[in-house]
Amino acid sequence: MDEVEKIIRIGGPVVMVLAVFSIAALTVVFWKCWQFWMVRGMNSPQVELVLQHIEKKDHAQAQLLMGGRRNPRTRLLSRGLQLLSGAHLSPADLREELTRIARRQLNQLGSHLRILEVVAMVAPLLGLLGTVLGMISAFQAMETAGTQVNPALLSGGIWEALLTTAVGLSVAIPVSLANSWFERRIEVAAAQLSDDMGRVVAAYVGAGEGGDEVCQDQPPGGAATAVRGAESP
Repeated sequence: MDEVEKIIRIGGPVVMVLAVFSIAALTVVFWKCWQFWMVRGMNSPQVELVLQHIEKKDHAQAQLLMGGRRNPRTRLLSRGLQLLSGAHLSPADLREELTRIARRQLNQLGSHLRILEVVAMVAPLLGLLGTVLGMISAFQAMETAGTQVNPALLSGGIWEALLTTAVGLSVAIPVSLANSWFERRIEVAAAQLSDDMGRVVAAYVGAGEGGDEVCQDQPPGGAATAVRGAESP
C-alpha cells in the first residue's frame, strides 16, 4: 500500500487519473464477467436439441427442453416458438422480429464495453503526457541549476517522468486484452444467433419454400458491428 501511495505521489495528477481509470475498468470487467457467467450455456447441447425439435415442428417438446434456461439463444428461440405457435406471419415479418430480438440480446452483451475501449486508448496517452510534463520539469530544474547540475538529480527526475508511461501501459494492456476477449465472445454469440434465426425461419417456410430467401438473411445487426454502434457507455 505504501508503494502505491508513493507511486501516486511521485506521478502526480496524471497517475491519480490513471488510478481512477483502472478502478472504472476493473469494475466493468467484473460486471461483464458476471454477466457472461449468468448467460452461460449458450453452447449447451440442449440448445441444438431445441432447434432440431423446432425443425421437426415439435414445438411442445422444444419448449419443454428449454426449461428455465435464460441466455440470448434461448430467449431468441423462445420468442421464435411464440411466433410459430401464434399468428401467421410472412417469412419477412418473422425474420424482422427475430432480428430485433437478436440485436437486443447483443446490445445487452455489449453494454459498457465502450468504457474499456476508452481506457485502453487514453491510458497510454495520459502516461505519455505525464512523461512529457515530467521531462519538462526535469530540464527546467537543470536550467535553473546552471553549471551546478547534479547528475543524480537529473536521472531521478527522468525516471519519475517515465513512471507515468509505465503506469499508463500497465493499465491499458490488460484492459485491452479483456476488451478483446469480451468482443470475441459477442462475435461468437452473434454468429450463433444468426444461425439460429436462419434455422427457425427455414423451419417456418418449409423444406421446399423460401430456401433462397432464407440463405440471404443478414446476420443480426451485422454481428458485433451493430453492438458497437448501439451500445451505451
